[in-house]
Amino acid sequence: MRNLDMNSDLFDPKTVMDSDFSRGLSAGEADFGFAFNDSNFSDRLLRIEIVGDPLENRPDSEVLDVTSWDVEQILICNQPDMDECVACQNPDEEADAMSEESPSGDEAGNSNDSSWSMDCSVVVRVKTLHISSPILAAKSPFFYKLFSNGMRESEQRHITLRINASEEVALMELLNFMYSNTLSVTTAPALLEVLMAADKFEVASCMRYCSRLLRNIPMTPKSALDYLELPSSVLIADAIQPLTDTAKRYLATRYKDINKSQEDLMDLRLAGVEAVLSSDDLQVASEDTVYDFMLKWARAQYPKLEERREVIGKNLARLIRFPYMTCRKLRKVLSCNDFDHEVASKFVMEALFFKAEAPHRQRIQAAEESAVRFRRYVERAYKYRPVKVVEFELPRQQCVVYLDLKREECANLFPSGRVYSQAFHLGGQGFFLSAHCNMDQQSSSHCFGLFLGMQEKGSVTFAVDYEFAARSKPTDEFSSKYKGNYTFTGGKAVGYRNLFGIPWTSFMAEDSHHFVNGVLHLRAELTIRH
Repeated sequence: MRNLDMNSDLFDPKTVMDSDFSRGLSAGEADFGFAFNDSNFSDRLLRIEIVGDPLENRPDSEVLDVTSWDVEQILICNQPDMDECVACQNPDEEADAMSEESPSGDEAGNSNDSSWSMDCSVVVRVKTLHISSPILAAKSPFFYKLFSNGMRESEQRHITLRINASEEVALMELLNFMYSNTLSVTTAPALLEVLMAADKFEVASCMRYCSRLLRNIPMTPKSALDYLELPSSVLIADAIQPLTDTAKRYLATRYKDINKSQEDLMDLRLAGVEAVLSSDDLQVASEDTVYDFMLKWARAQYPKLEERREVIGKNLARLIRFPYMTCRKLRKVLSCNDFDHEVASKFVMEALFFKAEAPHRQRIQAAEESAVRFRRYVERAYKYRPVKVVEFELPRQQCVVYLDLKREECANLFPSGRVYSQAFHLGGQGFFLSAHCNMDQQSSSHCFGLFLGMQEKGSVTFAVDYEFAARSKPTDEFSSKYKGNYTFTGGKAVGYRNLFGIPWTSFMAEDSHHFVNGVLHLRAELTIRH
């Protein structure tokens, strides 16, 4: 075998061993299953002391305390017992058999005196395996350091580990994997236990293997939550990212319609709600809807105000796209008792600064955040499109409303679709814009139309002057397209069926003058008539 480059990474799966025996496989892929627990291919003896589980870890409990897998607790630095030494003096005798024994009363009692003992638990049985230090060290930095760091145990032929009884199956699977690159367990709960054992013993190849198998098992809301609620030390591992990403996508897709799924969503745990609120593809009317749901869920799950404030401030608020909320709702955020005042002020100020930016600056900010975890400036696929509103009180009550539609959003309107803006207000009345793909009655061809509607229904009347304008090339300036006046009654709308006076095909053409950098910029000015 050719000597390995001493500068190569022993734990890098790309490191390749030139060996006729390994048939060109990498060190991480070679099958050494034949050598597992065989004294002929081993240079050490691994003694596994199995202690009774703490009460909270016994089978009748649903909670697995994986924090007990601490390296200092796992490793027992005692000198080997005499009975172990006797066994080692005859390596060929029952070499392939894994020995299992029950400890004597003295041994169990003495284990309580060790500074490395785990919760002073009594050792209920012991397993002894023949191991190859090169094989284990090649797969695990934990074992590499154990065998090479100059500590007393690195010089010993005998190594002792102590584990809980509930961890025994997972550890044996892990050790077998380090030789054979395969597992015998196939169920999600068993694979999850092996994955956590692999994390504690730093076997990244096994973590990737478990992650891949788990992704191939049909996911359920429960299993997705189990993956997202793994201990933080496991979640940060690169090998687990594909699994947690898959779990997040599953939950986000399953519950993307917040209104239809609200009953099930209210029962989700925090990790699940975080996954849903992180999605860009929520089917919601506006960000106001997302905010309202978040508050409703937090109040139901965390009835104590202090706990609720902490969860909102640390986990949930950062998932709300405040820049796309209406100004009316942002005002309510500032006075909401569920938020710490400083947290609320920070998010509202950021939202208002974003709204005040020019459209091209907003797009730059959104693009910069598109690759980060918390995408505050990235717009979701809202049913009601966000608008920017400038209000004037003097010399007359007036508002100027800006609505941007992407080319693909306009294309999706054909042949008879419509898209609505978020509500905006003038003189205490709620209004909205709606863009349509209409049939022009004169030419009998499809065309783009824009309408202004008033929300309130009933006998309310409201008189306004209005003007529609749009940017166009080559000047990229707004030019007036239609103006008029109308006395609204509740639920009525007014507008122009063919805003640009051209057929739909010309409006959507590649050389259309109405899309500036792929965006249709619309403006509506409303003034109260006296």
